[in-house]
Amino acid sequence: MTADARFWNKIAPKYAKSKIRDEDAYRYTLERTRSYLKADDNVLELGCGTGSTAIELAPGVARITATDLSEAMLEVGRERAWNAGTANIEFHCCSAGQAPEGPFDAVLAHNLLHLLPDLEQVLDGVSARLRPGGLFISKTPCLGEKRGSWKYWLFTVAIPLMRLAGKAPSFVDFMDIRKLEAAVQAAGFEIIETGNYPADTPGRYLVARRR
Repeated sequence: MTADARFWNKIAPKYAKSKIRDEDAYRYTLERTRSYLKADDNVLELGCGTGSTAIELAPGVARITATDLSEAMLEVGRERAWNAGTANIEFHCCSAGQAPEGPFDAVLAHNLLHLLPDLEQVLDGVSARLRPGGLFISKTPCLGEKRGSWKYWLFTVAIPLMRLAGKAPSFVDFMDIRKLEAAVQAAGFEIIETGNYPADTPGRYLVARRR
């Protein structure tokens, strides 16, 4: 088991009880994502956490394969799916780079890409798992957009201290929007929609089509 898997397993009970920080931004991007999905779609979600987004989207698609590094997170997701009467989600414990091969009509990655030290490799893998013309939909905190601000300074100081205390994952990329979008395009995608939800971090919402 990796250090990050142990970290997410440890915080899973607290994470499951935590509230969404910006409910309006979450709901808006959820609806935008739902608008791109079709009833016969086979969807892969990377870094699904406790399964909340997969459960929300499941009624509108044929199948969702929801993956996460943390088995403890997935246990919560399975219970939530059961309680919701959702039968078309399959939960798999694996890293983003070891996800099932597909092919898929859409791949989702919410609040994940900034935690990947092998971002370019994972994006190449996303492209390989998509059908031609398939969609990659993500939302990523772009902490690098705050360079020069007190908030950026706070992030750069607080996150390493939290990591030493076992309260942060082993890697956090302070990427900006330019770096994120360049990496997505380099993996063979055409970006078709973007937006910042919420605007203050910003959380970059991105929809891209495999060329």
